[in-house]
Amino acid sequence: MLLDLTIAIPVRNEEINLPGCLEAIGNNLAQKVILIDSGSTDKTKEIAVEFGVEILDFTWNGKYPKKRNWYLQNHTPTTKWILFLDADEYLTENFKSELREKLTQDNKAGYWLRYSIYFMGKKLKGGYPLKKLALFRLGAGEYERIEEDKWSNLDMEVHEHAVLSGEIGYFKTAIDHMDFRGITNLNNKHTEYAIWEARRYLKIRDNTAVRSNWTWKQRTKYYLMGTIWIGPAFLFGSFLLLAGFRDGKRGLAFAIFKMSYFNQVYCNIQEQIEVNKNNS
Repeated sequence: MLLDLTIAIPVRNEEINLPGCLEAIGNNLAQKVILIDSGSTDKTKEIAVEFGVEILDFTWNGKYPKKRNWYLQNHTPTTKWILFLDADEYLTENFKSELREKLTQDNKAGYWLRYSIYFMGKKLKGGYPLKKLALFRLGAGEYERIEEDKWSNLDMEVHEHAVLSGEIGYFKTAIDHMDFRGITNLNNKHTEYAIWEARRYLKIRDNTAVRSNWTWKQRTKYYLMGTIWIGPAFLFGSFLLLAGFRDGKRGLAFAIFKMSYFNQVYCNIQEQIEVNKNNS
């Protein structure tokens, strides 16, 4: 029996990851699988057609809403549940079993989902866990509203979290997160994310209304983001406190790689502060 669920996959040029993502979903899970495409120039759309997946075209004007909220507001699914899935995320059989159990027996507003992380071709045993609030009831809420004016080329909510009304549950099993586009692509994404993170930090650091919806992890992250210690703190926490050392050289390389990202965020923040001073 198909679940009362829509799986929405926001994409742009995902021909490498998408086939495996769609194969992992299968044909007997959700009532609807839809692709939200931002002008892909590769074979992303052709792959979606081969799998019989509906395609929605999205063009961002540089302001609110971005891709996920745009979909929720303008093409609201008729199903009870919505799962936002990235093309580099692959549903495991164990996850799908838990999904069936949760959605047919539970009355939560949404769920925090767990993700296993693959780095340099292998699954990491330690390090910071990846969690996202990406499964929720239609009508329970949407992603944070962040007003921006072309801060970056990020047309999809990346670090915005879903803000929901109601009880939130947790999944025990994980979705596999594997991006087959390589380290260079990940590094380019980090550069884009770091610019966005810095500009968002400067815009909302004193906004108590926005901060009221944050988790304690978000509060800690944004407290550290304005200090030089954000990078070293991630390295120490990921590799030592959260047992990234179990992955040996890969674990250390991953922690250093992510430390570099947070150092980029810090540098972007400080640079923008100086620019603002000079322009005032």
